[in-house]
Amino acid sequence: MTTYRDRADAGRALSERLTALIGDPDVVVLGLVRGGVPVARIVAERLGAPLDVLVVRKLGMPWAREVAFGALGPGGVQVLNDAVASRLSSDDIAEVRHREQAELERRERLYRGDRPQLDLTGRTAVIVDDGLATGATARVAVEVVRQLGAHRVVVAVPVGAQEAYELLAAEADQVICAQRPADFGAVSVYYDDFHEVSDEEVTEALTATA
Repeated sequence: MTTYRDRADAGRALSERLTALIGDPDVVVLGLVRGGVPVARIVAERLGAPLDVLVVRKLGMPWAREVAFGALGPGGVQVLNDAVASRLSSDDIAEVRHREQAELERRERLYRGDRPQLDLTGRTAVIVDDGLATGATARVAVEVVRQLGAHRVVVAVPVGAQEAYELLAAEADQVICAQRPADFGAVSVYYDDFHEVSDEEVTEALTATA
């Protein structure tokens, strides 16, 4: 098992798998907020491509928020994992969705500021996250960028579970995953430094690459 020092280190390793996109004027790199943004920042720099953010929110089980039963994205896009969501009542689902929708809208206002809404018409969207566990968040991200007009959708992560990789491979045009360990565990296991990324780190990354 290979571990990364931090998300920037993971971004450098991931960039080596994306060299075919260097110089492509249609490419835009989208960091999944928040953990994917420091990874995406390095990828965008290495590819010479613009960086933007994609805000999606995981819908976590009320008693175990790290276990996702779905995810939300801008524009009302929702993806549910029916096998997990079926264990919840409609009231439980509505309560979690309401809370996460409010946070999604807060982050959109915070990170976008005066930046225009994403327009990916005809673009190759490279969706970057710091890891792929269930794949729920990445799935909603794929749906969102397709609705925003992306011509081609690439999901790129430093590490991921094999099952989630296969799930995404059926929906994205391409999935680049630097590591797919047989006994995955959790994303945090593959980082020496896996601190929670702050809002300030996200806005600083966007400012630095603007």
